Amino acid sequence: MKATTSRRSRSKSSSRSSRAVLFTGFPGFIGARLIPRLLELQPDTDFVCLVQEKFLPAARKSEEEMASAHPGTKGRLELVAGDITMPGLGLADEESGRLQKRLTGCHHLAAIYDLAVSRELGLRVNVEGTRNVVGFLKDCPKLERFDYVSTAYVSGTAVGVYRETDLDVGQRFKNFYEETKFLAEIEVAESGLPSVIYRPGIVVGDSTTGVTAKFDGPYFSLNAMRLLPSPGVFMKVGTGEAPVNLVPVDFVLEAIARLSTWPGAIGKTYNLTDPKPLTAFQIEELFAHALGKSFIYVPIPLPVAKLIFAPPPVEKWFGMPSQTLDYFDHVVMYDCTQATKDLARFGVKCPSFTDYAQRLVGFYLKHVGEISGRAMA
Repeated sequence: MKATTSRRSRSKSSSRSSRAVLFTGFPGFIGARLIPRLLELQPDTDFVCLVQEKFLPAARKSEEEMASAHPGTKGRLELVAGDITMPGLGLADEESGRLQKRLTGCHHLAAIYDLAVSRELGLRVNVEGTRNVVGFLKDCPKLERFDYVSTAYVSGTAVGVYRETDLDVGQRFKNFYEETKFLAEIEVAESGLPSVIYRPGIVVGDSTTGVTAKFDGPYFSLNAMRLLPSPGVFMKVGTGEAPVNLVPVDFVLEAIARLSTWPGAIGKTYNLTDPKPLTAFQIEELFAHALGKSFIYVPIPLPVAKLIFAPPPVEKWFGMPSQTLDYFDHVVMYDCTQATKDLARFGVKCPSFTDYAQRLVGFYLKHVGEISGRAMA
């Protein structure tokens, strides 16, 4: 595959700095918001975004919008056409050599974030893609660090406390998304590269504005509440006492941005999770209150609940894939001691869901029907 680049970005960026960081996952919701902050915190560094050719027009538009909203980013972003699922990232030899000589770091965010992903697709993108990125970085003589975004749900079916130092604890997996992200994290952990691994919980909208790019995870429950009459009856999966680890996107972005500029993070894994998560029932109550609705909650065992939501017509009406229910009746606590300690040096901490739930619901009500709800980040 012959690589193509955004010459406009390339000519400006290459003249500004000899330091460059490869970035995958642009122009995704998190990627497009993380880069401006990274550029702000690293004024001596430019970013090279690896983008699939079919997404280049969207990436160029996002680049222009970013330059308008954040003038300091103008000319510091380079778009390179490539593909993480291909050996050498799908780059021509000349392009590979040029990048590998310059790169001092890499942020790898590109992945399939979908609970219903097939194993074949998950392996190709999440595992083979990560393996290809790792292989490419091993030939970068100036590489200082590799920042990789995983997920807290590499924990799979593990119960009890899942620590930042844990990875393989003999767990199984609830879906192929979890399994392939687990296998991808193993690729990073065993790569020998100077890596930092970030494991966010279930990412929801901005804690200040409520803004999000997708209505998934807990939003499925919110959507069901909106559709049902009130006063009425609502399902409580299991006992409703299982913790559900929700984190706002702005916390995740700031945590990654800050830690990725700190040499002390290298070699560590961070659970970017809520140290005091609410239970599934507490979240449902907050949502109902924000919607102005009242429900009687009926406990339903998880296997029965999944059978109820499995038929395609039911899933389509509620807009909720049955795989989501696994996350509302699984007793696991994510220890985030290392993340909490290291983020404190930057004044960053995860806000309580209670403090921003109303903002999430407000944004949802304004934009329901406009935003997709298929993937979970």
